[in-house]
Amino acid sequence: MLRWGLILLVVPGLLLMGTYMYEQSLVRACVETGGSFDYIEQFCDMNTTQPFIPLMVRQPLLVNGGMLLSSLGLLLCLFGLYVRPGQGR
Repeated sequence: MLRWGLILLVVPGLLLMGTYMYEQSLVRACVETGGSFDYIEQFCDMNTTQPFIPLMVRQPLLVNGGMLLSSLGLLLCLFGLYVRPGQGR
């Protein structure tokens, strides 16, 4: 129980951070070349200024699902630490 709790606690957060950091590297490269990043189409627009759209608005299932899985992982960790070894199997 504790092992699954730790996996669910850590992995969704790492995936969410990886997604965010990858997108931010694309945005930074675009802005440094003088463009404006289109968050919906995921490309660098050199002609039009694009609005900023947060990741939470564009990918609500990814963000909310990741946080729900992490919360479930936390609860499983707490339960795994609370139950004596061999008692919860």
